[in-house]
Amino acid sequence: MSSTTKLSRRAVLRGVGTAMALPCLDAMLPRSLFPRAASVMAEEVRSATPVRMAFFYVPNGVTVAKWTPTTEGAEFVLPPSLAPLAPVKQDLLVLSGLTADKARDNGDGAGDHARASSAFLTGVQPRKTHGADIRVGVSVDQVAAAQVGQSTRFASLELGCDRGPQAGNCDSGYSCAYSANISWKTPSTPMSKEIDPRLVFERLFPNHSRVEATESRVRRDRLRKSVLDLVGGDASRLRHRLGANDQRKLDEYFSAVREIELRIDRSERDSREDLASLAKPAHLICPEGIPRDYGEHIRLLCDILAVAFQTGLTRVATYMLANEGSNRSYPHLGVPDGHHDLSHHGNDAEKQEKIAKINLFHMEQFAYFVQKLNSLKEGDGTVLSNSMILYGSGIGDGNAHNHDELPILLLGRGGGTLEPGRHVRYSRNTPLNNLYVSMLDRMASSVDRLGDSTGRLPRLASETRAF
Repeated sequence: MSSTTKLSRRAVLRGVGTAMALPCLDAMLPRSLFPRAASVMAEEVRSATPVRMAFFYVPNGVTVAKWTPTTEGAEFVLPPSLAPLAPVKQDLLVLSGLTADKARDNGDGAGDHARASSAFLTGVQPRKTHGADIRVGVSVDQVAAAQVGQSTRFASLELGCDRGPQAGNCDSGYSCAYSANISWKTPSTPMSKEIDPRLVFERLFPNHSRVEATESRVRRDRLRKSVLDLVGGDASRLRHRLGANDQRKLDEYFSAVREIELRIDRSERDSREDLASLAKPAHLICPEGIPRDYGEHIRLLCDILAVAFQTGLTRVATYMLANEGSNRSYPHLGVPDGHHDLSHHGNDAEKQEKIAKINLFHMEQFAYFVQKLNSLKEGDGTVLSNSMILYGSGIGDGNAHNHDELPILLLGRGGGTLEPGRHVRYSRNTPLNNLYVSMLDRMASSVDRLGDSTGRLPRLASETRAF
């Protein structure tokens, strides 16, 4: 059964206080009354499924020996820290040898953590200050957002698990804003991240009327209703106009949204119970709405971001799993020590093993996200194949505080413009920002230069491929 209607890619379901975006359905893809060459139809499908980009940041570097593949090319073996990516290895580019030169001191002395995060997406040396005169550069995500964000409800999304202060001295004379942000709209304006899953969810399914939205939230809370209940009538009418494949996609999408709602409700309930209990030390009580389990917090935001990409609410995102210099402990991994403290391991084998456990934990959460994207069918591919998802840190080895040999991964196929499934090694001191210039090309946001870039990064795909 084929779809009986043609839908706009921007179609939404409406209810009182709610506007709910839809995933990419077959009914949104190009159709023709006349037969066309497969190559022409494939190009039309690609144009209907625009490319997304996301940047995941982890602090304090990695245990390099357990991270970097020993061989190059397509026959590389995943090292221990990358093992969770085995199911999506054919969608993975491991990029070795890239450098964030502007995270180095370059005469500014101590402050590697602040520089690592602030220069990571900008390629610009941050001004050393802990006053109001902060200055770094415009980040790659915001360059893309300025070009493609007009076609989506949100130009970009900024997510994270640590709030972090936006002022004060956090690292050897550098403002806390540098350590707590990787996204910068202007050289002096960071894009503060949201850490509360409820607030992110409410942003994704709003109504233009603030009064209606507030009334909707109150009504849903009182009646324990889902956002799906509010758009139920519109959804039912749409289902009758869709083919069987689109109906299945819609059902899967609704199930995912409902699961997110239930998990948010559960985390809020747990938070209230913690606050009402005197049995738990205050420092172990999470803020309301924040899951008490760190892994669940990461995954819940990942699922919300997946929905935002799936529905075209945004094409650009950043996600800090923790602020740079984070000293979070990981008792559930048998690591009660602080992350930052451990990163200064002094080549102590036991500390290095603990860092490796933290690296593996972060990678497991990231693998959860990219596998989620890979499960979402879209056109003749998946949301992952139509994305570029970067994972990395502005520090290579936390003990050395080096900013070359950065741990950089790129997942996805960029809508067919990348050739993953390889480990590619670049010459020493190749600017990380060369990669970003090449990624912007694939977002139809081309620039001649970004930060300290010196050109485009080769060997990401066939040099003759047009995009």
